Amino acid sequence: MSKTLKTLPVWHEGELLLQQKVGVAERMASVGQRVIRDFMPDQHRDFYAQLPYIVVGSVDNRGDAWATFLEGRPGFMSSPSSTILNIAAKSDASDPASEGILQSQPIGLLGMEMHTRRRNRMNGTVSTSPEGIRIDVDQSFGNCPRYIQLRDFEFVRDPGETFSGTIEDLPALDDAARNMIVSADAFFVSSYVDREDRRQVDVSHRGGKAGFVRVADDGTLTIPDFDGNLFFSTLGNILLNGKAGLLFIDYANGDMLQMTGNAEVILDSPEIAAFQGAERLWTFKARRIVRRRNALALRWAFREDGWSANSLMTGDWAQAADRLRATELANQWRAMTVTKIVEESASIRSFHLQPGDGAGLLPHVAGQHLPIRLTVPGVDKPVIRTYTLSAAPSDGVYRISVKRDGLVSHHLHDVIHVGDTIETRAPAGDFTIDARATRAAVLLAGGVGITPMLAMLRHVVYEGLRKQRIRPIILFQAARSKQERPFDREIAELVNAGQGVVRLIRVLSDASGAEEGADYDAIGRIDMAMLSRHLPFNDYEFYVCGPPQFTQALYDGLRGYNIADGRIHAEAFGPSSLKRTLDTGVTAQSRRPPSTKPVPVAFMGSLKEARWTPESGTLLELAEARGLNPEFSCRQGSCGTCRAKLTTGAVTYIREPTAAIAEGEVLLCSAVPAEQETDEENRIQLEL
Repeated sequence: MSKTLKTLPVWHEGELLLQQKVGVAERMASVGQRVIRDFMPDQHRDFYAQLPYIVVGSVDNRGDAWATFLEGRPGFMSSPSSTILNIAAKSDASDPASEGILQSQPIGLLGMEMHTRRRNRMNGTVSTSPEGIRIDVDQSFGNCPRYIQLRDFEFVRDPGETFSGTIEDLPALDDAARNMIVSADAFFVSSYVDREDRRQVDVSHRGGKAGFVRVADDGTLTIPDFDGNLFFSTLGNILLNGKAGLLFIDYANGDMLQMTGNAEVILDSPEIAAFQGAERLWTFKARRIVRRRNALALRWAFREDGWSANSLMTGDWAQAADRLRATELANQWRAMTVTKIVEESASIRSFHLQPGDGAGLLPHVAGQHLPIRLTVPGVDKPVIRTYTLSAAPSDGVYRISVKRDGLVSHHLHDVIHVGDTIETRAPAGDFTIDARATRAAVLLAGGVGITPMLAMLRHVVYEGLRKQRIRPIILFQAARSKQERPFDREIAELVNAGQGVVRLIRVLSDASGAEEGADYDAIGRIDMAMLSRHLPFNDYEFYVCGPPQFTQALYDGLRGYNIADGRIHAEAFGPSSLKRTLDTGVTAQSRRPPSTKPVPVAFMGSLKEARWTPESGTLLELAEARGLNPEFSCRQGSCGTCRAKLTTGAVTYIREPTAAIAEGEVLLCSAVPAEQETDEENRIQLEL
């Protein structure tokens, strides 16, 4: 049958649009040619023959999609040829999906073995016989197993018995149906698309943590779409015709909740970022709901170790709601409770923080820093510092790892205990890493400069495991001595989890009491000579963090090796900004020169005025001289704590800031009034 069909492109318009949206259309064009077949490989044929059920997607006479199960003892499916699958089972007339499982009707199939996490999909056309149905293959392909929970099956009655359970047509989701949905860790979805000469029906599995489906008061379901195999068969179909059929199973008692209705793909929503692991969302609103009690002869028992690690890497709707509430507090100081304190080395201590105000944590990007505010005895006003977050965004906690060095760090080490609170603001900074990139990243950490690198490494490994492709990482970690080096065990675990693509080179200045190979890999300091011994200079991106001299020396050395400026990401600790040299042909961003004339400045929030002159210094210094107390930390343009809204006038910067500056914002610590381009007077107004 499949040989008489017109040969169509592998992917239809809906699938292609989504593949283009995520930038994989070119790659999927070649993948599709390899994995989407018009026949079943022998491995698939054998697989179907050992299954006790098959998931079926069909379309009724009204064009509504349904999903259901056909059951039988293993062997009830057989494949006499690579283009035919025989199923010795019939759907029950009470099943709303049965209307679409008739002669010459298009059908979608999903073979799934829950106790092995194997699954394959197929679509084709039905032929009926007294023994059951025959499927002539149109498309056959393997499928992603990552979100399947492990369950063992058994039959509680003969699967051939006529259904005699209760059938309920529900006008809306009742409490029992809602509870079934919100407690589910999996469901099945049927969809379809009409192509040039035929209809293609698809049925698929969706899994996550229990509760990953949200039910609104009006019955609308919202489902996060996690990283998968990039086929986008289901969502591509929904994108084109807006229809779907959903099936929820009670694995303990065999109840089936079947729904058909309207679906919509959501590509842009704050909830996408708020829901851990979500790449996009989709919604479903039922037009017809059928509950069939005790419909299945099969029962499944959840294994003790049954949770899919990929499912557990995803979030839940409660966490997403907390994160959305946290966005409303992004510009406020929030009280965080210290939940754990860990001695990482002789001089570095980690503080684990969780919100104490009932809202969630704002998601951060690996490598960002966290502004904190503390009241320190003997200091007349609260002090603000920024410390890099050493936790990954997926860790569900803020963790700062602080070296004992200075007033605030001594206060943290000596005074702060578990249960105390620390005020924080939203994480900030653009020294970050893209876990999805394929180019190998070289992380160069000096001393406590390991903190952003650890967050980056945790993030890259976590996302790589979740998406089944870990970005290659080479980490050089320098410390003065073994006793002062933090995170040994944690980094070793990440290297092991990295599946061979994460490499660690440990560097000690003083190897006293340490054993080469067991405790360190090189003696000295990280410099170009050491990098040349351990690193073949191929196609890398470099990330450098440590004391100012360490960072500048490595940056200059890498540039001397002709590494492009754009390939070197760097952040220095302490009151210093990195001096970069631009690539040939790249011009520096032009800024206006500072004003040479006095400029009136109005601080609108405090209703104060001042006159800036070239001797006044920065706008932060002018504000302080006028008796104001703007918040600040680094005073170098790197932390972003001193941001203020500029409502009138033009400014320029006496030092190039590294913190991100939004339109209409100014960093007070580095900004001064700019020279006017006309004779008109420059007047500065700040919301301060």
